[in-house]
Parts: sequence; C-alpha cells; structure tokens
Amino acid sequence: MDALARVHARDAYPLDWPADPAAWLSPPSLLAAWVAELDGRVAGHIGLCRAGAGDTAAAVWSARRGVGLGATAVVGRLFVAPAARGHGAGALLLAAATAEARRRVLHPVLDVVASDTAATALYEREGWTRLTTAEQRWSPDRTVTVHCYAAGAA
Repeated sequence: MDALARVHARDAYPLDWPADPAAWLSPPSLLAAWVAELDGRVAGHIGLCRAGAGDTAAAVWSARRGVGLGATAVVGRLFVAPAARGHGAGALLLAAATAEARRRVLHPVLDVVASDTAATALYEREGWTRLTTAEQRWSPDRTVTVHCYAAGAA
C-alpha cells in the first residue's frame, strides 16, 4: 500500500483515496493482477477485471463490435511509484495484462481520467486506440471526464 500511497500523494491517483486500499486493488471482478518490483520494493501494480455495466470503454468497444461485455476485460489499477518511473515498469505491466486478456480470448479495454496525461501518453505509445471521451458520474456531486481506450489488434 506504500507505493499506492506515494502515487496518490504525488499524482492524485486514485482520484479518491479508497477506504480499504487492499480491497480496491482486489475487486470482486478481478481476474488477475501483477506487481512490478525494483530493487526488492513494490514499484507498480496492474489488475485485469471482468467488465461490468459501469465500464464505459467495455460498453463502447462491445457496441462497436456487436458483442457482449463478456468479450472484454478491463485493465485497471495501474500505477508506478514515483521513484520507480523511467524503468519501463508501466509498459511491462500493461503488456502482461494485455497478454493475459488475449490468452483468455478477451479484448482489453480501459478508462483513464482525462487529466492523467502521463497515463494517456503510455497507452498511446503502447498502441492503444482512444475510443471516445465520456463523462462519468462518480458521485452525486462529482462528474469526471475519462478517455476510453482499447488495445490494438493482436
């Protein structure tokens, strides 16, 4: 949780600090997760989840392809500790989640807060395609703009 706390303090990710960070990293829809290490310390994390009704990227990709949400897997909870950046951990974690989704014959998709330009740059550098930009209601008094991405062709 220390790496996640450092990311939150520096980058405000996650946007809202979870009441139970361990549960946030391991939601019930979790299919798999990976941790990157650097010098024996946790450097980053990524998860792969089943798509649900609130997953905008999954809904957009599925509608465009004429398939159900079950044809997708949502990549999320990706972060790299500030001190570990610049070593390729984010790209390696993203590649691991993408490969696992494809191994399961699922198409990887994700949503990212539009203000997170570093994450957006990573996804685009790694060949992900922006599907749309949408507004998501996160609470009665908070609407957040997100970019929705899908992994490129295998």
